[in-house]
Amino acid sequence: MARITLSCLPASWYCSVSMLSLGCAPRQRLLLLLLLLITSALLLLGTYQRQLWGTQRHPGARVNKYISFGESMEATDILNPALNYGIVVDCGSSGSRVFVYYWPPHNGNPHTLLDIRQMRDRDRKPVVKKIKPGISTLANTPTQASNYLHPLLSFAAAHVPKNKHKETPLYILCTAGMRLLPESQQTAILEDLITDVPLEFDFLFSSSHAEVISGKQEGVYAWIGINFVLGRFDHADDADATVEVTTGSQNQQPISRRRTVGIMDMGGASLQIAYEVPSAITFSSPQEEEAGKSVLAEFNLGCDVEHTQHVYRVYVTTFLGFGGNMARQRYEDQLLNNTLAKNRFLTTQMGLTEDKPYLDPCLPIGLSDTVVRDNHTIYVRGLGDWSRCQKAVRPFLGLHNGTMSPGGIYQAPINFSNSEFYGFSEFYYCMEDVLRIGGQYNSDKYSQAAMEYCSTKWSTLKQRLDNQLFSQQADINRLKYQCFKSAWMYEVLHSGFRFPSDYPSLKTAQLVYDKEVQWTLGAILFKTRFLPLRDLQQETLRQNHPSWLRSSFVYNHHLFSLCILVVVLAILLYILRLRRIHQREQRQAEALNLLWAEEGEALLP
Repeated sequence: MARITLSCLPASWYCSVSMLSLGCAPRQRLLLLLLLLITSALLLLGTYQRQLWGTQRHPGARVNKYISFGESMEATDILNPALNYGIVVDCGSSGSRVFVYYWPPHNGNPHTLLDIRQMRDRDRKPVVKKIKPGISTLANTPTQASNYLHPLLSFAAAHVPKNKHKETPLYILCTAGMRLLPESQQTAILEDLITDVPLEFDFLFSSSHAEVISGKQEGVYAWIGINFVLGRFDHADDADATVEVTTGSQNQQPISRRRTVGIMDMGGASLQIAYEVPSAITFSSPQEEEAGKSVLAEFNLGCDVEHTQHVYRVYVTTFLGFGGNMARQRYEDQLLNNTLAKNRFLTTQMGLTEDKPYLDPCLPIGLSDTVVRDNHTIYVRGLGDWSRCQKAVRPFLGLHNGTMSPGGIYQAPINFSNSEFYGFSEFYYCMEDVLRIGGQYNSDKYSQAAMEYCSTKWSTLKQRLDNQLFSQQADINRLKYQCFKSAWMYEVLHSGFRFPSDYPSLKTAQLVYDKEVQWTLGAILFKTRFLPLRDLQQETLRQNHPSWLRSSFVYNHHLFSLCILVVVLAILLYILRLRRIHQREQRQAEALNLLWAEEGEALLP
């Protein structure tokens, strides 16, 4: 029969344990049983502890936030008590929108941000609501500001669980429309919000949560949001592209981390660019340094300001008047002024009548149009010459004194051999709406497609539109100005921002992972960046105090019963030991009595 020898026991406890029975003395069996029960209790406690804290990840563990697109499309589980919520109100020039976000508990890694996602309702639709007009229309009636936002805040309050309101941060961030108001009117509107909003809603809201943000801040938030969704703030794997980053700290060694993406966004009125500048910048003059500081933002996305591993230096600037529509308007203004001046000087009639139109290289062949300013009208006809159009639009970049940046604004250096960019809005529309080559940008392919489009007869283009050969977003206005906008985009990219013609890492897009990324996501990521530190401190406190033991004993009745049994057995063992000591003393006393009796009998005659 197989036997196991427990050699770890004291010598006095040695015995053989059979697979079928315990071949020990009664006291030894009891001690052995007690040992086995204590071992089982410790194993069960360890298992329960792992179950209790199984959701808390090791600080070094990687977290895949992008498991599946379908997961992020699910309705938010508002019954989950572990979820946290946040609200951002975007007060824009034409209207205001409220966005509701949520996030699970922080994963315990001090080097990761909160996993913030946009909340979705029961129908799996994003929790967003918009109202018109913009809040800046209340410049003369600032006391109505809180009433103006009431529908948005009520909408958000209805979606966030009531028991979470007090811990849900609310941020009211105002952009372009409010920036145009005098500071006194801005202050009056914000003061009304700070005073009245807490009276009706019990969100986590303070005076610092309502502000007018600059164009620079808005650009930084957009950059943060895009890079967060793309996972560029996670730690790099072996296959990821990395960059060497130098921070402003003295004696700080360069940090190798995942390469972030730059973003370019061309709207109708303005152009914006934002990208990380990994290396320290050396300015050639005090004037250039002053200009550089106005367009460079340095911030820490880590949860601890003492750590510089997550300090980012981002170049961000907005070029007003450089959007596609405004650029065309500036082009037409100059076209009209130059034509009128030339006609007066040369006594010609070019452009003044329909039969003597001005030949515009930036319109498709055969397209007739008019440029009207005040009481002046110029008749134009498309020439469809893309190369000439490029030369015609280049002066509107405002390149001077060797400063090859649109408008002469300082531009931080870009490492084109180790960088990546995304182009949004007009960058995507120019490539996709009619050219149908959106996505990866190739300058040769783009130039050829744009040239062919411009040289196509206007009647043919209209026929293709009627036959639905273009994207659904394409309309007659897009067809008219596609030639101009495609040349403008090319010049902005290659003459303005100096991208090499063979640059391989520019993608044009409308959505990221099939969803529109708002700057408000970047805003709440930045605003809540210190919340993980609070969670980590609480976790450290729990680890320094054995509260998990209390939780195990209090909430697991099986383990509690087991411990009671161990205590009872220990008491029984102690009583048994006292009894055996008493019996041994009795036997010794009886033996002594017997010995004395025998000795007494021996002494008797």
